Amino acid sequence: MKKILVPCDFSPCAVEAYQFALKIAAKNKGELHVIKAIDLPVMMVSGFDVQPYVYDPELLGELEADAQMKFVKLKERYVSDGVMVTLHVKHESPAHAVRQFVKDNAIDLIVMGTKGTSGLSEYLIGSNTEKIVRTSTVPVLAIRKSVDLFTIKKIIFPTTLRLDQTEFVNKIKNLQAFFGASLEVLWINTPMKFKTDEESKGLLDDFAKNYKLENYHLHVRNDTIEQDAIMHFTREVKGDMIAMATHGRRGLAHALMGSVTEEVVNHIQCPIWTYSLK
Repeated sequence: MKKILVPCDFSPCAVEAYQFALKIAAKNKGELHVIKAIDLPVMMVSGFDVQPYVYDPELLGELEADAQMKFVKLKERYVSDGVMVTLHVKHESPAHAVRQFVKDNAIDLIVMGTKGTSGLSEYLIGSNTEKIVRTSTVPVLAIRKSVDLFTIKKIIFPTTLRLDQTEFVNKIKNLQAFFGASLEVLWINTPMKFKTDEESKGLLDDFAKNYKLENYHLHVRNDTIEQDAIMHFTREVKGDMIAMATHGRRGLAHALMGSVTEEVVNHIQCPIWTYSLK
């Protein structure tokens, strides 16, 4: 987590993400990149040949100057403790700007704010956080409110118990080591994937041994809806962070079925670390 990217529109939730990312970068002696996407709507000029409307360079300049001013105030308000912090202004949609910046700059982690969402709009357009969680090639930390790093003592790790995800689990083990937290491994026993208590215990033990987990506890919860079980369990044990995978569904499948990870990101309060499985 040496190179951290914070998508930032300078809203309260984005500022919370900035604070949290700054703490991670300071502890890890890393660098912080703040990206502001100026996403101007496409407008067409009527006539014989319909052409895209070209925005006045003066307007773009004003928007960039506004971003620079807000960035300076942000840096002044939250001291960087020696962390190199850089602003990048992009003229494109936030999700595309983030994806391209990650690719071009070998970013290790994205930290971004989320307000959560609900209702029909969640399925029609989603949130910028949800879109980035779904498509990112690097881990994403979704933040509602910045917390001190030392308060993260329990990381909830919902799992499918697969034994062929070494890269993913190693990233979670590194996350656990960074925070010095326990790993609360959670298996959700649903009617579609039902296991007896004995089977569940055996599979969890095999999972922990296969990945050589340390400082962990194994848990089973029975429920019909996975995301509800994760959220209930997190509140029950007072988890400080959730670390989980997303399969990055897109298009109609996402609109109809959603994603367990994205549902949790949109509806839980604690920081949520996600990683898209290849």
